[in-house]
Amino acid sequence: MTLAFYFEVHGTPGPQGSKTRNAVGALYESSAKVKPWREAVKSAALDRLSYDICWSPLREAVRLEVVFTLARPKSHFGTGRNAGLVKASAPQFPTGKPDTDKLLRSTQDALKDAGVLLDDSVVTDTVAAKRYVLTGDDTLSHPGAVIRVWRLTKSKESQP
Repeated sequence: MTLAFYFEVHGTPGPQGSKTRNAVGALYESSAKVKPWREAVKSAALDRLSYDICWSPLREAVRLEVVFTLARPKSHFGTGRNAGLVKASAPQFPTGKPDTDKLLRSTQDALKDAGVLLDDSVVTDTVAAKRYVLTGDDTLSHPGAVIRVWRLTKSKESQP
C-alpha cells in the first residue's frame, strides 16, 4: 500500500444522499451543506494537485481514509464563566447526524470531480471516522477533514 494523496479540507462536512421533492416533483438535496462541502473538497484537492503536474486520476483500487472533524453543538458547553468549557456530560463522539456513509458519498464525488479518482468505484477499502474538534488523531482545530488516498496495487511503472 502506497500513499498516493494527502490533504486537509476546511469547512463544514455535508452529507449527500437524502433527496426531497418540491411541489412540481423535482428532486433536490435535503442538506444545504452538500454543495459547499463538495466545493471545499474539490478546491482543496485541486490546490494540492497543482503541485503535481504529472498527476492523472487514480484508476486502480484505492483505500480511502477520512477523518471528519465536526463542531460540537452549543449544548455541549457550559454557560456563564464556563462558556468555553465542554460539559462533563457531553458525549465524547458525534453519534448523531450527519451519517458517516453520507459524508463519504459527498467526499468521494468531490474527489472524482477534482480528478483525484477516475471514478468513486475505484474505492475498494474505506476507513472513516467522525470526531469533534481537537479530540483525537487527525482531528482539526475547526470543522473539516483529513483525507488520505492509498494505492492498493503497484503502479505499472514500478512493476518489472
